[in-house]
Amino acid sequence: MPPKRKTHQVTMELTAGEAPVAELGKMLGQTGVNLVAVKKEYDGATAAQRGDIVPVVITVFEDRTFSLRLKTPPTAFLIRKALGSKGSPRPGHVVAGTLSKDQLRAIAERKLPDLNTSDVEAAMRIIAGTARSMGVVIG
Repeated sequence: MPPKRKTHQVTMELTAGEAPVAELGKMLGQTGVNLVAVKKEYDGATAAQRGDIVPVVITVFEDRTFSLRLKTPPTAFLIRKALGSKGSPRPGHVVAGTLSKDQLRAIAERKLPDLNTSDVEAAMRIIAGTARSMGVVIG
C-alpha cells in the first residue's frame, strides 16, 4: 500500500480537553475532514491537561483522514501559570514576579521534548530567557 499523501498541515493552540469546534472549523473547514472526530480525538488525548493550552499539529491526508501530533504548552503560558499572574507591562522596568529555580527546572523538564536540546541545564537557560523577556526575575 503506497503512503498517504498529505494535503494540509495546520498548527493550532487549543484549550486542552475542550477544543472549540468553531475554531477547528475556521482552520480545517476547507479540508473536508470530520471536525467532530478531530475534536473528540484531541479532547481525549489532552483530557489529563484540561485547562492548559496544548498546541497540536493536524495533518490531513488525501482520503480525508487525519493525524494529530501534540506539543508541549507554550513557555510563556507555563511561566504565567507558575507565577499565577501575567507578565510585566514594561519588561526591564517593572518586575512581574519571581520564578524559583525549582519552578524553572519543572518548566524546563516539561518543555524538553520540544526544545532543541536534551540537556536540562540548557533548557533552563532557554526558559530563563523567555522569563526575562516577560519581566520575570529568576530567584
